[in-house]
Amino acid sequence: MRIHEAAPDFELPDLNSTLRRLTDFRGRIVIVNFWSCECPHCERTDRALMSMFVQWREEVVMLSIASNRNESIQSLAQAAAARRLPIVLLDADHVVADAYSAQTTPHVFLIDRDGILRYRGAVDDVTFRQRKPTRFFLDEAVEALLDGRLPALTESPAYGCTIVREI
Repeated sequence: MRIHEAAPDFELPDLNSTLRRLTDFRGRIVIVNFWSCECPHCERTDRALMSMFVQWREEVVMLSIASNRNESIQSLAQAAAARRLPIVLLDADHVVADAYSAQTTPHVFLIDRDGILRYRGAVDDVTFRQRKPTRFFLDEAVEALLDGRLPALTESPAYGCTIVREI
């Protein structure tokens, strides 16, 4: 999957077993966020992302995809409710994570209104050596798309917990 090409469509159940397709959100900017209820990096970035949604409003939607095989639906639902995440999709067999080559949680993919991948990587510039964010890559990319521009930065290394593919 390459930047500036169509993002692979997928269909996954949400926490209520309703099937959701990526193409259902065509016309809106979509953040595909590979997510874990147990990852401290996800917990940190969830707070930042939810505060950003106040300014983005209805133009942007986030699909949090739970691809860790070891997380229960109950623990996912509790974390999603506590963090006020609107849509959590289940990918326990990591089919979508594999299709997107997602390796960590969080690992975000920003898709424009036409279904084209415009950014992938980290939410911000936090790393093992830098504990406090100074730059929010995803926010910059979303704001560019909202302004009708392509993001200046299209890729960054994802940083977080490894997606658990086997137990």
